[in-house]
Amino acid sequence: MEHGEASLSSETRRDLAASLLRMGLIEAGEEPCFTPLAGGVSSLILLTRTQRGPLCLKRALPKLRVAAEWHSPVERNLGEVEWMKQAALAAPQCVPRLLGQDAGSYTFAMEHLSPERYRNWKQDLLAGRADAELARAVGLRIAEIHGFTAGKPDCARMGNGDAIFSGLRLDPYYAVTAAAHPACAPQLRRLIEVTLQTKRALIHGDVSPKNILSGPDGPVFLDSESAWYGDPAFDLAFCLTHLLLKSVHRPDMASDYLAAFSALRKGYLANVTWEDPGPLEQRAAALLAGNLLARIDGKSPVEYLTAHRDREFVRDFAIRSLLETDREAGRGLEGMAERWRREVTRLAM
Repeated sequence: MEHGEASLSSETRRDLAASLLRMGLIEAGEEPCFTPLAGGVSSLILLTRTQRGPLCLKRALPKLRVAAEWHSPVERNLGEVEWMKQAALAAPQCVPRLLGQDAGSYTFAMEHLSPERYRNWKQDLLAGRADAELARAVGLRIAEIHGFTAGKPDCARMGNGDAIFSGLRLDPYYAVTAAAHPACAPQLRRLIEVTLQTKRALIHGDVSPKNILSGPDGPVFLDSESAWYGDPAFDLAFCLTHLLLKSVHRPDMASDYLAAFSALRKGYLANVTWEDPGPLEQRAAALLAGNLLARIDGKSPVEYLTAHRDREFVRDFAIRSLLETDREAGRGLEGMAERWRREVTRLAM
């Protein structure tokens, strides 16, 4: 979806053109055409038409465009580029091709992926199209990237530091939610502690269906500005959370979403080589419970669950799971999904 160029000030357009000139992507005196793209809440994302052809330009914003007051250092744009480079080495064609970077303005350019060839997974899921094969490929690709970066000293220095990652993910999700739910606050604070202590691989940090395109060569991952060298279980749990939440949005299609959940889990865990998959799955199960509650009562609630009944369903399931963290983790992700399956079917009645 596009917005008009009129929404950009002339000063912003000149500044963006200067970035493109420094990247060598336009000629001196050229006036590119900028069209802001919808979807991003933390960056300015623009379809940019130049004499050489279209590209996508991205610049980090210091304040996220959400209802809550939420600021984040623009340096996260640098971590995003680092993740993209490593992902391209690990699994070619799983990220847009990087065309240039203007680090001084926290701006980079990448190839523009046509919506005619690349479908947004979130939009498909909301419409009731849950492709289990795509979900399996998402799990496989994320595991490949984790495995490629796991244990490498150079990769351990990439991505955002703990402070930026905490500000983007741990605090707005778990700390804010803990303040809203004192009964399970110890469990949520424990998630923060364990996640910060677990340093295994370079993670994307926002593996959400809105940031995944279904392309002719498989899934393509976008918006890795929450990239961080830490716990790969975070990426796994983050994406699985959305498949469960979509089944509340469309309970009549719950079996399809849960089939996608199972396919993603299996595709990922079958390719875990850097550690024992068992403990990783246990960490992911605990994170999944925290994510479910955070997407209702944290700083970034999902916008498509508006009915009180739906929100109460997720809230109740998540709180019970958090209060029984040890038992839930022991059941693993598939055990949690099976309990979800039994309970979510009531919403379709």
